[in-house]
Amino acid sequence: MQQLSGLDASFLYVETPTLHMHTIKVAVVDPRGAPGGYAFERVRASLLRRLDRLPPFRRRLVRAPFGLGHPYWIEDPDFELNHHLGRRRAPHPGGRQELCQVVGEIAGRPLDRSRPLWELTVVEGLQGGRIAFVAKLHHCIADGMRALELLMAALGVGEVDELPAPWRPERPPQRSSLLRSSLRSGAARLRSLPGLLLRTLRGVLAVLALLWRRPPRSLPHAPPRTSFNVALGRRRTFAVVDLPMQELRELKRRNQVTLNDVVLCLCAEALRDYLAERGELPHRSLVAGIPTSTRGRGLHAPGANHVGHLMAPLHTEVADPLLRLQRIHQSLCEAKARSRAFGEEMLERWAEFMPPRPTSLLLRAWSRLGLSNRTPPPINLVASNVPGPAQPLSVDGAHLEALYSVGPILEGIGLNLTAWSYAGRLQVAALGCPESLPEPWKLVRHLPEALARMKRESLAA
Repeated sequence: MQQLSGLDASFLYVETPTLHMHTIKVAVVDPRGAPGGYAFERVRASLLRRLDRLPPFRRRLVRAPFGLGHPYWIEDPDFELNHHLGRRRAPHPGGRQELCQVVGEIAGRPLDRSRPLWELTVVEGLQGGRIAFVAKLHHCIADGMRALELLMAALGVGEVDELPAPWRPERPPQRSSLLRSSLRSGAARLRSLPGLLLRTLRGVLAVLALLWRRPPRSLPHAPPRTSFNVALGRRRTFAVVDLPMQELRELKRRNQVTLNDVVLCLCAEALRDYLAERGELPHRSLVAGIPTSTRGRGLHAPGANHVGHLMAPLHTEVADPLLRLQRIHQSLCEAKARSRAFGEEMLERWAEFMPPRPTSLLLRAWSRLGLSNRTPPPINLVASNVPGPAQPLSVDGAHLEALYSVGPILEGIGLNLTAWSYAGRLQVAALGCPESLPEPWKLVRHLPEALARMKRESLAA
């Protein structure tokens, strides 16, 4: 029995019937070069052999009595692989859009909390004999990088860091044992509160001192309302696009910025085009929420998630893409400096004090009443850029052609743009819902156009 960290548990508390807190990973594989080709039963047998190395895939939740603490993981005594492994056939002709249609349908269904919180669907019938593995993992199991590690280990590409151990299913703990454990952990959290308050005060003073010494050129402002910023529906929309990494690196070199700056500027350029087409390009800049990793940055609490958060304007009010690129670079440098001054792990520390029942009741009421349609959005979208494997990978001898990943959308924040690099390509996925992103392909098709435009401007400069 192992208690979830506050940050891991928070992804459970904010979930509602329309806000699904799972992440999606899509691996497209060409099995024609693999010995024996593809067979679903072979995939099943291979995954079953690897479960000893995948403890997160075997654990299910047990609630703390009376909501007095965060839930616990136990080894599921009723584990059945058939509940987690499935197969689908893509609609004809089995191209990229048909695959994304299937992924959207998978993403639109919440995971069953009475079982381990993951699913793996094999999508067959793709063009050229390809197949796709679509993994759905709850965010409480893993952050983005960890989720990719788990998927790769499940497919036999590398291994996770847990050592293999005999799998011993656990009997559900007695209520009295859960109560005692929850009271002990609650008391420990209360003892840590004075120190956390002092650390937070020091962080606030450090940020104020930083702002006094170096007044920022731009601060996040009230985001404008867009069609992305609505109450969510239950279904999901999904689309992907690939971009050449070499051209992105060249833009980075020529403009002396980071690769992340280039990716965010491309997203901003595509968003400008998309919103202008719809006649709703706002005069104020869109504001993005940018997840950041806090692994190895001073906090070593147990947990699957170690993430922070930045807010930064995308400067979509600027028409010149190269000028926008420089402003994004400056805004991100300032946002990172403020985050370091305050404490990059502070979100993780305060998440320990998130009350389970009040948080869940509040978010469900907010979702049910559609309040996101009547309140200002905190940000306009979630955008992230994650470095993935640089070298081509194989799955049991089959060539891994593409890797796409995307996190959840949130109430009032109905767009997630996630970019992963893999083997010389930047592979971008867009997730929304019919209410916020009814035609995702109209958005992602602007990304190659944005790259070509930025390349022309950079060469002419």
